[in-house]
Amino acid sequence: MKEMSDHVRMIIFVALVLVITLVWLHFSPLPVPPQKPVAPAGQTAPAQTATPAPAAPSAAAPGKPAVITAIQATEEKIIVVESLLYRVELSNRGGVVRSWKLKKYLNDETPPHALDLVNSEAARQLGWPMSLLLSDAALQDQANTALYEVTPAAGNLQAPAEITFHWSDGHLEVTKKLKFAQNYEVSVEMSAALDGKALAPALAWRGGFGDKAVYQAGQNVNVFYKQGGKVNLVPLKKLGVSGNQIQPLQQTGPMEFTGIEDQFFTAAFLPGGTDLSLWHWTQYRHFVADDKPASEPLAEMAAGTTTAGPLRARLYVGPKELALLGKVQPPLEELVNFGWFGVIAKPLLYVLQWIHKYIPNYGWAIVVFTLALTMALFPIRLWTFHSARKMQAVAPEIKAIQDRYKKYSMRDPRKRKMNEEVMAVYQREGINPMGSCLPMLAQLPIIIAFYRMLASAIELRHAPWIWWIHDLSAQDPYYVLPIAMTVATFLMMKMTPTPTTVDPAQQKMMALMPLLTGVIFIKFASGLNLYYFTQSALGAVQQWYLNRAEPAPSRSKFKKKKE
Repeated sequence: MKEMSDHVRMIIFVALVLVITLVWLHFSPLPVPPQKPVAPAGQTAPAQTATPAPAAPSAAAPGKPAVITAIQATEEKIIVVESLLYRVELSNRGGVVRSWKLKKYLNDETPPHALDLVNSEAARQLGWPMSLLLSDAALQDQANTALYEVTPAAGNLQAPAEITFHWSDGHLEVTKKLKFAQNYEVSVEMSAALDGKALAPALAWRGGFGDKAVYQAGQNVNVFYKQGGKVNLVPLKKLGVSGNQIQPLQQTGPMEFTGIEDQFFTAAFLPGGTDLSLWHWTQYRHFVADDKPASEPLAEMAAGTTTAGPLRARLYVGPKELALLGKVQPPLEELVNFGWFGVIAKPLLYVLQWIHKYIPNYGWAIVVFTLALTMALFPIRLWTFHSARKMQAVAPEIKAIQDRYKKYSMRDPRKRKMNEEVMAVYQREGINPMGSCLPMLAQLPIIIAFYRMLASAIELRHAPWIWWIHDLSAQDPYYVLPIAMTVATFLMMKMTPTPTTVDPAQQKMMALMPLLTGVIFIKFASGLNLYYFTQSALGAVQQWYLNRAEPAPSRSKFKKKKE
């Protein structure tokens, strides 16, 4: 059975919160005044037109052959380019990338090594990054397996560095020029010609992408492109031509940028003097697991031009860190996907980073941040508590009114009288029926934004907290935090005032809510569980204090007030 992703779990959690709210409203319903019937307004959906996908880049029809000198090397050579941030290995066989390691980020091996964004096992079968893409499969394979002459000669180079690959068989001629900067950016210029006539080349990132641990966590690799001011994500299941995903599908340019990404890293192609179009498709890596043949789908993409002539582009290969992405032109900050609540999540991340300057442990920074945020939201809890206390006091009277009218259907005009009597009680006691649930809904965007922030922040990748927590972006290996969070949430809900007339069966259902929440959170990142545990624990302490400071009001107080 396929494991639920964190996004699905978060949707279920939000649904549970809404269920709790609806149950609460059931116990203290808001009277609905009678309204005149209003005719529904008609809505017209915008028309959608299908645009046929343009053809993939193709070789020009050969004309009169030009005199072209054959250029090729006699043996394979490996060229290494290094900076303080990366170590890239290139091969003159195809002029491709064999390894792209990020020195500041480690993989999950024991002992850990620098993270390699190239999946070498898959690339050996499917092709390597920086391969040439053409619609003519024979020409493409020839160019991607040929031995290129390389300048400078094989060896170790320190960035900034320039490398040129050049090859020709006397008919097809390909040149690739790569200029490595000391940061995560590379300038690329590539040209291809057949019998002297320029082709429209595309540069592919093949063989999958990113951290292998991402696949183990059930996170998909996406292809993305920004066009018309909007970033579009193409998940694995939608790559390629519908019904034939192994066939490349073209997204017509010009693109502001395009590329491939996983949860924390990206290879983004940006225009460098040429308008970019995108091709994407799916390939399958075949392997043997438990002595049985198996396969896995991998995302493939290419960025290129549809007009004959050189392809000029820039390539950012590195972490999805907001500060770094913001320095790229055009900025790539939108690749850190905070979802609908990005306007809240991004400031939360900046605050967490600021706290980390003074508390150099992201686990404790989350704890301090959560304590401060929960205390800042205490007035909302206080408002909720006072509303709940008032609702608790008048619940028997409201229940008695409802019992008198329960034999009538919802369409019966006499139900209007019930609403009037209930509203009169609320007005007499100065109660806002929504006062106990609206604050809960008001906090929901903050909870979701915090979840999106923690799920997207590369700062938490491999960030330790204490003892058994070595990676705040991964799940708790011993489930200590989810269990502690469940207990804290149960205690907080147990101490929260509820109407005295709640049905025992409904009380049991409410008591199960923390357990269901714990089951959902058990696979969430440790950082998110730490946040929610801290919030629930402090919430329980706050609720204990409020219960002691303001015990449940006696019913006689309200009877005297009524008289």
